[in-house]
Amino acid sequence: MAQSRPIFYVSDGTGITAETIGHSLLTQFTGTDFATDRLPFVDSPDRARAAAAEIRASGVAHGVRPIVINTCVDPELKGLLAESGALILDVFEPFIAPLEAELGQQRESRVGQAHGMADFDTYHRRINAMNYALTHDDGISINYDEADVILVAVSRAGKTPTCVYLALHYGVRAANYPLTEEDLEHDRLPERLRAHRAKLFALTIDPVRLHQIRQERRPDSRYAKLETCKREVAAAESLFRAERIPVLSTTHTSIEEIASKVMTTLDIHRDMF
Repeated sequence: MAQSRPIFYVSDGTGITAETIGHSLLTQFTGTDFATDRLPFVDSPDRARAAAAEIRASGVAHGVRPIVINTCVDPELKGLLAESGALILDVFEPFIAPLEAELGQQRESRVGQAHGMADFDTYHRRINAMNYALTHDDGISINYDEADVILVAVSRAGKTPTCVYLALHYGVRAANYPLTEEDLEHDRLPERLRAHRAKLFALTIDPVRLHQIRQERRPDSRYAKLETCKREVAAAESLFRAERIPVLSTTHTSIEEIASKVMTTLDIHRDMF
């Protein structure tokens, strides 16, 4: 069996940008086994040397050249990382020269800018959105006046992680409402949701997948039975059709894709943090 290829996401900040871009790139190569690691806050020569040593040792252990997805902006740090012998893929490098030429100014090589807290208003909006998502999770609070979106679905269909993602990455005030058995007995929206129809977005899921998820949470319970899952999903989808609520299946859809679809459908325009 071929050795797995070591991949390092190296950054002078959190490493989130390097990891996000690197992961997107690696998904294009399904025939290779990758061993990934994130090295954040490589913001000094000593840390760069330590990172290079770790990368070099990994290459020896795996018997193959490591690959580094790098977002360090300091040329000295990049030079030290190159001493690891790894293939260095600089995320920013292809774009800097064209941008400098177009904008008529030189870049400022400041570390940690992509995920720094430079704009306090934006940061507080993000935190407030997160607090909103948590206090309006699974019907804990039913005051939806300030909501940007209300996700509606049966239990364990992916509402909470999507709400958290929307809040954390876009500052969207996302609430969610779990459809109960009582709600599903009627072919119409619960009373508390009717005034907020324009904010509603429905999620559904394959009953077999829902059964697997619920089985992990409450093994062998009535709640987790496949028959229960089939009945609830069918009733929920019937309700969504009757009320003409936009709906998306989460069965094979990532949180990122769900969030993008929700924002596009409800015409919510926000920059990603």
